[in-house]
Amino acid sequence: MTKINILLILVNDSRYRCEVRPTSSSGKVVRHPMTRDELRELGYIAPIATVPSILQHGILSHNRAAKLQHEDISLKHVNDYRATRIIPTPSGGRKLHDYANLYICPRNPMLLKKSDMHEQLCVLRVNANAIDIPGAIVTDANAGSKYTKNFKPAPDGLSIVNYARTCADWWNHPDNKIEGWQHSAQKCAEILVPNVVPATYTIGAYVCSSAAKASLESVAGGLTVTINKHLFFKK
Repeated sequence: MTKINILLILVNDSRYRCEVRPTSSSGKVVRHPMTRDELRELGYIAPIATVPSILQHGILSHNRAAKLQHEDISLKHVNDYRATRIIPTPSGGRKLHDYANLYICPRNPMLLKKSDMHEQLCVLRVNANAIDIPGAIVTDANAGSKYTKNFKPAPDGLSIVNYARTCADWWNHPDNKIEGWQHSAQKCAEILVPNVVPATYTIGAYVCSSAAKASLESVAGGLTVTINKHLFFKK
């Protein structure tokens, strides 16, 4: 028998998200395919210093961003593999670096690994309708992982995403290292958008502190900036 546990997480006196955790009678989390209604927004981790450029040019693919002066915060060993990855598409295949990548849940291992940079980072809030941009692809895990095999055209491709695991607060499995690796990859499930996510899709940003908020507002005054400590693993 399966039941649904619903946990409302409140941040800054507003509803942050409704996290659905389907469990069996044994208490184990079971698969819950994601639906369009559950995709409230997407996230893009960016250095605060690059936000003015993003608001001008949009969120660019790696290959397009390489043509502009920018700060790259990607992990080198991961980025080296992503450079070789070909994403299957209905028309054949396309280089992963030709896509702008958006996270379904930006509270993920990538953001945690950048803990020492949180004061200089923000998570841009991207309108969920970006999934409807022609050619967008859904992955059920980190597209840069060699173990990720599931890619499906958006928006129907959301059905391959395990919502319960992708949106879970944590991915630790101390008693099962392999499951921990798999869950870590699932936390980084992505929406891949060809070339660019136009700037009009950026609807705001999350930061970790009042200092980071002031820093971002000083370079992007028209952007709605929200302090979200939970997102940045601060509480």
